[in-house]
Amino acid sequence: MKNRKQINLGLQGGGAHGAFTWGVLDRLLQEDDLEICGMSGTSAGALNGAALKAGMVTGGRAGARENLEWLWHEVAGVTDLRMADWMAPFGLNVLSSQIEFSWPYQFSEQLTRVLSPYGYGPFYRNPLEDIVAKLNYDKVCALEPPLFFVGATRVRNGKIRIFEGAEIGPKALMASACLPTVFRAIEMYDETTGRNEAFWDGGYTGNPALFPLYDSGLPDDVVIININPLERDEIPTTPQAIANRINEISFNSSLLRELRAIEFVQRLLDEGTLETGSKSRVRMHMIADDNLMAQLSAATKMVPNATVIKRLKDAGTEAAELFLRTDIDNIGKRSSIDLKEMFS
Repeated sequence: MKNRKQINLGLQGGGAHGAFTWGVLDRLLQEDDLEICGMSGTSAGALNGAALKAGMVTGGRAGARENLEWLWHEVAGVTDLRMADWMAPFGLNVLSSQIEFSWPYQFSEQLTRVLSPYGYGPFYRNPLEDIVAKLNYDKVCALEPPLFFVGATRVRNGKIRIFEGAEIGPKALMASACLPTVFRAIEMYDETTGRNEAFWDGGYTGNPALFPLYDSGLPDDVVIININPLERDEIPTTPQAIANRINEISFNSSLLRELRAIEFVQRLLDEGTLETGSKSRVRMHMIADDNLMAQLSAATKMVPNATVIKRLKDAGTEAAELFLRTDIDNIGKRSSIDLKEMFS
């Protein structure tokens, strides 16, 4: 019998592109000897984490997979994603362009530049509200593993706020996914400051936040499921491409800062500047598909197209399969990411 491998998950945010993470999680949950001990999620990553946790507590691995499928059918607005197969002949780049240059999306983009979400009056509505209200928070907040952390950005001071345990409710999940040009800030009482606070998307300060996973009771292996491309070879030249790359860089910057800090500490440990045991030697791994994500844009993050969601889910499954073939044996031994090379 194989030794059980224990991991933590860093679940990145990225709107509807979080369907890629769904595919990854669905495949990992089929590995009986792989145990998910902790999760830190932002935006779509927080939604994925909440669905997995509630399903896991209720019905084990099968329950987690079923709950993730329910979540993304809700996001896509369909009961069966196979109905999206009629658009199969179109490539993702074609579908992305069709959405990005469609008049409804172009109109909504222009509207966000001149009208605040607070200007909609009685017509304002957060579309996530109905979805997050259906989650079972007794299960999401349960003490059973995996431990679950949700990141949001406190508007007043620009600091990250990590919600955990009983703090995680519908407002915390909506706060984690609150893009300020699209949604009104989520307001709630914050016990850490003792006052009512407003929150925006957690991606600005932690996408995802990794530091909650450094708990001594959790394993030292962190698998980041990355859905914002770290690299694009082509220099963006059109207004849409420039705005899209700015979006990707912005939502990767906090993750890169944390990875750089990890690399710095590990270098000090290697040099003997820090005593072994004074700091944890975290082992980092990543599941991503930058080539696939490079075919998409910010438009497909904002518009949950059923065909794109199905393609992303399938791609996430394939990426997880590749990780299980090539990197799974590194768990418990060494990092799969060369952080020194990443920042050289």
